[in-house]
Amino acid sequence: MSIVYLLIGFVLLVVGGEFLVRSSVALSLKLKISRMVIGLTVVSFATSAPELLVSLQAAIDGFSDISLGNVIGSNIANIGMVLGLTAMISPLMVDRDFYRINWPVMMVFSIVLYFFLSSNNSLSRIEGIAFLIGLVVYLFVLIKRSRKKDKVIAEEVDESLREVGGFKMTIWLLIGIFALWGGSELLVKGAVDLATQLGISERVVSVTVIAIGTSVPELAASLIAAIKKEKAISLGNLIGSNIFNIASVLGITAIIKPIAVQSDQILKSDMFWMLGIAFVLLPMLLIPKHSEMGRKEGFVLLAGYSVFILMAFV
Repeated sequence: MSIVYLLIGFVLLVVGGEFLVRSSVALSLKLKISRMVIGLTVVSFATSAPELLVSLQAAIDGFSDISLGNVIGSNIANIGMVLGLTAMISPLMVDRDFYRINWPVMMVFSIVLYFFLSSNNSLSRIEGIAFLIGLVVYLFVLIKRSRKKDKVIAEEVDESLREVGGFKMTIWLLIGIFALWGGSELLVKGAVDLATQLGISERVVSVTVIAIGTSVPELAASLIAAIKKEKAISLGNLIGSNIFNIASVLGITAIIKPIAVQSDQILKSDMFWMLGIAFVLLPMLLIPKHSEMGRKEGFVLLAGYSVFILMAFV
């Protein structure tokens, strides 16, 4: 039954996330917010909603390891699995903003998360507020730079949603909220039940099964972008998703319910995997071909992710 809960939970999260994105974008267009700002803020927040609901539900239920494991595992999956597969389909070109803003911010947020968690074995409300403030600063810088030259973000926003009526928008919003809530409930319940049946920790299930499930939207978006040769979008989406996972998902969750570290392996293993796989992107993109990630690099990332999954269960 735990597998059924997991599968239904995953489906509801995907459906809920899609309806929430559509309703949020439609409302933003009605309010005459620019497409660029919608892409950088509204879409990013809405696509992080599945991770947020799962982490929040787990924290409230007292399963803090699922809250942390979901985000840490998702960040590892975004780079190791999603980016690895995407690069194997089509070589990725990287713009300067990756080196100047996105990668450094992702590394800083990741290192700060490790420092916060290791200092007192928890993520407090004050630390959650600090992450949200950091996210606001990051978005302010992005929007300021995007006003000058960014053409990629606007493509993410479907202009046809401007014509959606208020009633349909409300229905979409309600479907999104209830599907996300129901999906998170079932996913956490299924994960805990599965861990109990298999005799493994909630942490292992969260950094593997749940993390892969909540990374499916990023996987779909990146593979489609790679097939369409929209190479800048693929890498930008994943780096942005990792930043939002740490800053908004863990930040908001910690403000509502401080997150305690229950398993030593989160600090001794999982956090180092997250930091390591994020750090290795830089030399991969600088050597041997400047600002390009090809099939070989994609294979290395995917192989590294496979090792992580194997070691998590061992």
